[in-house]
Amino acid sequence: MVDPQADMNGQLRKMHTRLSTPVEYQLPLGDTLIELNTHVGQPIKLVFTGDINCLHCGRKTRKSFSQGYCYPCFTRLPQCDSCIVKPEKCHYHEGTCRDPAWGERHCFQPHVVYLANSSGLKVGITRGEQVPTRWIDQGAVQALPILEVDNRLQSGLVEQILAGHVSDKTNWRTMLKGQIDLIDLPQARDRLLTLCAEPLNELREQYGQGAIRTLNADVVEIEYPVQSYPTKVTTHNFDKNPEVTGVLQGIKGQYLILDTGVINIRKFAAYNVQLSF
Repeated sequence: MVDPQADMNGQLRKMHTRLSTPVEYQLPLGDTLIELNTHVGQPIKLVFTGDINCLHCGRKTRKSFSQGYCYPCFTRLPQCDSCIVKPEKCHYHEGTCRDPAWGERHCFQPHVVYLANSSGLKVGITRGEQVPTRWIDQGAVQALPILEVDNRLQSGLVEQILAGHVSDKTNWRTMLKGQIDLIDLPQARDRLLTLCAEPLNELREQYGQGAIRTLNADVVEIEYPVQSYPTKVTTHNFDKNPEVTGVLQGIKGQYLILDTGVINIRKFAAYNVQLSF
Protein backbone atom coordinates (compact mmCIF):
# COMPACT_ATOMS: atom_id res chain seq x y z
CA MET A 1 0.00 0.00 0.00
CA VAL A 2 1.37 3.41 -1.02
CA ASP A 3 1.13 6.10 1.67
CA PRO A 4 -0.87 8.88 -0.05
CA GLN A 5 0.88 11.49 2.09
CA ALA A 6 4.40 10.29 1.27
CA ASP A 7 6.59 11.65 -1.52
CA MET A 8 7.13 9.07 -4.23
CA ASN A 9 10.11 9.04 -6.57
CA GLY A 10 10.80 7.20 -9.77
CA GLN A 11 10.85 7.08 -13.53
CA LEU A 12 7.63 7.97 -15.36
CA ARG A 13 6.07 5.67 -17.91
CA LYS A 14 2.81 5.94 -19.83
CA MET A 15 -0.24 5.44 -17.65
CA HIS A 16 -1.86 2.01 -17.40
CA THR A 17 -5.57 1.98 -18.15
CA ARG A 18 -8.56 -0.31 -17.75
CA LEU A 19 -11.86 0.17 -19.53
CA SER A 20 -14.45 0.84 -16.87
CA THR A 21 -17.01 3.56 -16.12
CA PRO A 22 -15.06 5.75 -15.90
CA VAL A 23 -11.68 4.52 -17.20
CA GLU A 24 -9.36 3.46 -14.38
CA TYR A 25 -5.86 4.94 -14.43
CA GLN A 26 -2.62 3.85 -12.79
CA LEU A 27 0.58 5.89 -12.96
CA PRO A 28 3.81 3.86 -13.09
CA LEU A 29 6.51 5.59 -11.07
CA GLY A 30 9.59 3.43 -10.85
CA ASP A 31 8.42 0.06 -9.53
CA THR A 32 5.23 1.53 -8.03
CA LEU A 33 1.77 1.70 -9.63
CA ILE A 34 -0.23 4.60 -8.23
CA GLU A 35 -4.02 4.59 -8.43
CA LEU A 36 -4.97 8.00 -9.77
CA ASN A 37 -8.76 8.07 -9.93
CA THR A 38 -9.11 8.48 -6.17
CA HIS A 39 -6.95 11.63 -6.33
CA VAL A 40 -9.13 13.50 -8.81
CA GLY A 41 -10.21 16.68 -7.07
CA GLN A 42 -7.08 16.81 -4.91
CA PRO A 43 -3.89 18.92 -5.12
CA ILE A 44 -0.98 17.21 -6.86
CA LYS A 45 2.68 18.09 -7.26
CA LEU A 46 5.22 16.62 -9.68
CA VAL A 47 8.84 17.72 -9.64
CA PHE A 48 11.30 16.70 -12.37
CA THR A 49 14.63 15.82 -10.72
CA GLY A 50 16.66 16.58 -13.85
CA ASP A 51 17.48 12.93 -14.64
CA ILE A 52 16.29 11.12 -17.76
CA ASN A 53 17.13 7.43 -18.20
CA CYS A 54 16.47 5.54 -21.43
CA LEU A 55 13.49 3.19 -21.12
CA HIS A 56 15.40 0.46 -22.96
CA CYS A 57 19.01 0.51 -21.81
CA GLY A 58 18.80 2.73 -18.72
CA ARG A 59 21.54 5.05 -19.99
CA LYS A 60 21.35 8.60 -18.67
CA THR A 61 20.46 10.97 -21.48
CA ARG A 62 20.14 14.72 -21.73
CA LYS A 63 17.22 14.45 -24.15
CA SER A 64 14.47 11.91 -24.65
CA PHE A 65 13.79 10.65 -28.17
CA SER A 66 10.59 8.93 -29.33
CA GLN A 67 9.00 9.31 -25.88
CA GLY A 68 11.65 7.81 -23.67
CA TYR A 69 14.77 6.60 -25.48
CA CYS A 70 18.38 7.73 -25.68
CA TYR A 71 19.68 8.62 -29.13
CA PRO A 72 21.60 5.35 -29.78
CA CYS A 73 18.49 3.29 -28.94
CA PHE A 74 16.32 5.64 -30.99
CA THR A 75 18.47 4.98 -34.06
CA ARG A 76 18.61 1.19 -33.74
CA LEU A 77 15.48 -0.13 -31.99
CA PRO A 78 12.64 -1.39 -34.24
CA GLN A 79 9.98 0.28 -32.06
CA CYS A 80 11.59 3.65 -32.90
CA ASP A 81 11.74 3.13 -36.67
CA SER A 82 9.79 5.46 -38.97
CA CYS A 83 7.54 2.62 -40.13
CA ILE A 84 5.99 2.48 -36.65
CA VAL A 85 4.50 5.91 -37.30
CA LYS A 86 3.87 5.18 -40.99
CA PRO A 87 3.22 1.41 -41.22
CA GLU A 88 2.59 1.60 -44.96
CA LYS A 89 6.37 2.10 -45.20
CA CYS A 90 7.18 -1.26 -43.61
CA HIS A 91 10.45 -2.52 -45.10
CA TYR A 92 10.61 -6.01 -43.58
CA HIS A 93 10.21 -7.57 -47.03
CA GLU A 94 13.32 -5.66 -48.18
CA GLY A 95 15.41 -7.39 -45.52
CA THR A 96 16.16 -4.11 -43.73
CA CYS A 97 14.01 -4.51 -40.60
CA ARG A 98 16.01 -3.35 -37.57
CA ASP A 99 15.07 -6.53 -35.70
CA PRO A 100 13.21 -9.15 -37.77
CA ALA A 101 12.29 -11.22 -34.71
CA TRP A 102 10.70 -8.16 -33.07
CA GLY A 103 8.87 -7.36 -36.29
CA GLU A 104 7.50 -10.88 -36.52
CA ARG A 105 6.19 -10.66 -32.94
CA HIS A 106 4.66 -7.20 -33.17
CA CYS A 107 3.90 -6.47 -36.82
CA PHE A 108 2.97 -9.87 -38.22
CA GLN A 109 -0.18 -10.33 -36.20
CA PRO A 110 -3.79 -9.22 -36.76
CA HIS A 111 -4.37 -5.47 -36.72
CA VAL A 112 -7.67 -3.64 -36.37
CA VAL A 113 -8.67 -0.64 -38.45
CA TYR A 114 -11.13 1.48 -36.51
CA LEU A 115 -13.12 4.68 -36.47
CA ALA A 116 -12.98 6.78 -33.33
CA ASN A 117 -14.34 10.05 -32.03
CA SER A 118 -11.72 11.86 -29.99
CA SER A 119 -11.83 15.38 -31.43
CA GLY A 120 -14.17 14.44 -34.25
CA LEU A 121 -14.23 11.48 -36.62
CA LYS A 122 -10.86 9.82 -37.28
CA VAL A 123 -9.51 6.54 -38.63
CA GLY A 124 -6.78 4.62 -36.85
CA ILE A 125 -5.05 1.25 -36.56
CA THR A 126 -3.82 -0.87 -33.70
CA ARG A 127 -2.80 -4.43 -32.90
CA GLY A 128 -5.80 -6.49 -31.92
CA GLU A 129 -4.42 -6.96 -28.42
CA GLN A 130 -4.23 -3.16 -27.97
CA VAL A 131 -8.02 -2.78 -28.13
CA PRO A 132 -9.33 -0.74 -26.27
CA THR A 133 -6.06 0.66 -24.83
CA ARG A 134 -5.24 2.55 -28.02
CA TRP A 135 -8.61 4.29 -28.02
CA ILE A 136 -8.25 5.35 -24.39
CA ASP A 137 -4.71 6.67 -24.99
CA GLN A 138 -6.14 8.89 -27.74
CA GLY A 139 -8.93 10.17 -25.51
CA ALA A 140 -11.69 8.75 -27.72
CA VAL A 141 -15.23 8.92 -26.37
CA GLN A 142 -16.46 6.46 -29.03
CA ALA A 143 -14.75 3.78 -31.08
CA LEU A 144 -15.80 1.17 -33.62
CA PRO A 145 -13.61 -1.57 -35.16
CA ILE A 146 -14.45 -1.79 -38.86
CA LEU A 147 -11.82 -4.01 -40.51
CA GLU A 148 -9.27 -6.63 -39.49
CA VAL A 149 -6.11 -7.36 -41.50
CA ASP A 150 -3.29 -9.86 -41.23
CA ASN A 151 -0.38 -7.53 -40.44
CA ARG A 152 0.77 -3.98 -39.77
CA LEU A 153 1.75 -3.20 -43.37
CA GLN A 154 -1.74 -4.03 -44.60
CA SER A 155 -3.30 -1.95 -41.83
CA GLY A 156 -1.21 1.03 -42.91
CA LEU A 157 -2.22 0.62 -46.54
CA VAL A 158 -5.90 0.42 -45.57
CA GLU A 159 -5.60 3.44 -43.27
CA GLN A 160 -3.95 5.40 -46.07
CA ILE A 161 -6.94 4.70 -48.32
CA LEU A 162 -9.53 5.66 -45.69
CA ALA A 163 -7.56 8.75 -44.66
CA GLY A 164 -8.30 10.17 -48.09
CA HIS A 165 -11.84 10.75 -46.82
CA VAL A 166 -11.52 11.14 -43.03
CA SER A 167 -8.83 12.48 -40.71
CA ASP A 168 -6.21 10.16 -39.22
CA LYS A 169 -5.18 12.70 -36.56
CA THR A 170 -6.51 13.76 -33.17
CA ASN A 171 -6.68 17.44 -32.29
CA TRP A 172 -5.46 17.01 -28.72
CA ARG A 173 -6.53 20.49 -27.63
CA THR A 174 -10.10 19.87 -28.77
CA MET A 175 -10.02 16.42 -27.17
CA LEU A 176 -9.04 17.94 -23.82
CA LYS A 177 -11.81 20.54 -23.85
CA GLY A 178 -14.33 17.73 -23.58
CA GLN A 179 -16.95 19.31 -25.85
CA ILE A 180 -17.20 16.36 -28.23
CA ASP A 181 -20.46 15.77 -30.09
CA LEU A 182 -21.39 12.10 -30.49
CA ILE A 183 -21.20 10.61 -33.98
CA ASP A 184 -23.19 7.82 -35.64
CA LEU A 185 -20.12 5.63 -36.20
CA PRO A 186 -21.93 2.74 -37.96
CA GLN A 187 -23.32 5.23 -40.48
CA ALA A 188 -19.86 6.77 -40.93
CA ARG A 189 -18.39 3.27 -41.43
CA ASP A 190 -20.92 2.31 -44.09
CA ARG A 191 -20.37 5.56 -45.98
CA LEU A 192 -16.58 5.25 -45.79
CA LEU A 193 -16.45 1.63 -46.90
CA THR A 194 -18.70 2.44 -49.84
CA LEU A 195 -16.49 5.36 -50.88
CA CYS A 196 -13.36 3.21 -50.59
CA ALA A 197 -14.73 -0.05 -52.01
CA GLU A 198 -12.66 0.00 -55.19
CA PRO A 199 -9.19 0.57 -53.70
CA LEU A 200 -9.96 -1.85 -50.85
CA ASN A 201 -10.90 -4.53 -53.39
CA GLU A 202 -7.62 -3.89 -55.19
CA LEU A 203 -5.77 -4.61 -51.93
CA ARG A 204 -7.79 -7.81 -51.52
CA GLU A 205 -6.78 -8.89 -55.00
CA GLN A 206 -3.14 -8.24 -54.08
CA TYR A 207 -3.10 -9.95 -50.67
CA GLY A 208 -6.04 -12.35 -50.89
CA GLN A 209 -9.75 -11.92 -50.29
CA GLY A 210 -9.43 -13.07 -46.70
CA ALA A 211 -6.62 -10.68 -45.84
CA ILE A 212 -8.95 -7.71 -45.26
CA ARG A 213 -11.99 -8.72 -43.25
CA THR A 214 -15.07 -6.62 -42.50
CA LEU A 215 -16.03 -6.60 -38.83
CA ASN A 216 -19.54 -6.47 -37.40
CA ALA A 217 -18.79 -4.89 -34.04
CA ASP A 218 -20.62 -2.67 -31.58
CA VAL A 219 -19.67 0.90 -30.77
CA VAL A 220 -17.62 1.22 -27.59
CA GLU A 221 -18.39 4.32 -25.53
CA ILE A 222 -15.73 5.57 -23.14
CA GLU A 223 -16.05 7.83 -20.10
CA TYR A 224 -13.12 9.46 -18.32
CA PRO A 225 -12.58 10.47 -14.69
CA VAL A 226 -12.90 14.22 -15.25
CA GLN A 227 -14.58 16.66 -12.88
CA SER A 228 -13.92 19.75 -14.97
CA TYR A 229 -12.57 20.32 -18.48
CA PRO A 230 -10.44 23.37 -19.33
CA THR A 231 -11.98 26.09 -21.50
CA LYS A 232 -8.50 27.10 -22.62
CA VAL A 233 -5.78 24.45 -22.85
CA THR A 234 -2.34 25.40 -21.54
CA THR A 235 0.47 22.89 -21.15
CA HIS A 236 3.06 22.08 -18.52
CA ASN A 237 6.52 21.16 -19.79
CA PHE A 238 9.20 19.69 -17.51
CA ASP A 239 11.90 20.92 -19.89
CA LYS A 240 10.84 24.51 -19.26
CA ASN A 241 9.61 24.32 -15.67
CA PRO A 242 10.54 21.28 -13.53
CA GLU A 243 7.70 21.79 -11.04
CA VAL A 244 4.05 21.10 -11.86
CA THR A 245 1.43 21.83 -9.22
CA GLY A 246 -2.32 22.25 -9.15
CA VAL A 247 -5.59 20.50 -8.42
CA LEU A 248 -6.06 17.32 -10.44
CA GLN A 249 -9.36 17.96 -12.20
CA GLY A 250 -9.32 14.87 -14.37
CA ILE A 251 -7.49 12.39 -16.58
CA LYS A 252 -8.10 11.81 -20.28
CA GLY A 253 -5.97 10.10 -22.90
CA GLN A 254 -2.46 10.21 -21.46
CA TYR A 255 -3.01 13.67 -19.98
CA LEU A 256 -3.39 14.84 -16.41
CA ILE A 257 -5.78 17.80 -16.36
CA LEU A 258 -4.91 20.29 -13.63
CA ASP A 259 -6.50 23.64 -12.86
CA THR A 260 -3.13 25.16 -13.83
CA GLY A 261 -2.74 23.36 -17.16
CA VAL A 262 -2.38 19.88 -18.65
CA ILE A 263 0.62 17.56 -18.85
CA ASN A 264 1.16 14.71 -21.29
CA ILE A 265 2.57 11.87 -19.19
CA ARG A 266 3.55 9.81 -22.24
CA LYS A 267 5.63 12.68 -23.63
CA PHE A 268 7.73 12.65 -20.45
CA ALA A 269 8.20 8.91 -20.13
CA ALA A 270 11.73 8.17 -18.84
CA TYR A 271 11.83 11.39 -16.80
CA ASN A 272 12.54 10.89 -13.10
CA VAL A 273 10.07 12.77 -10.94
CA GLN A 274 9.00 13.21 -7.34
CA LEU A 275 5.24 12.98 -6.84
CA SER A 276 3.14 14.05 -3.88
CA PHE A 277 -0.57 14.59 -3.25
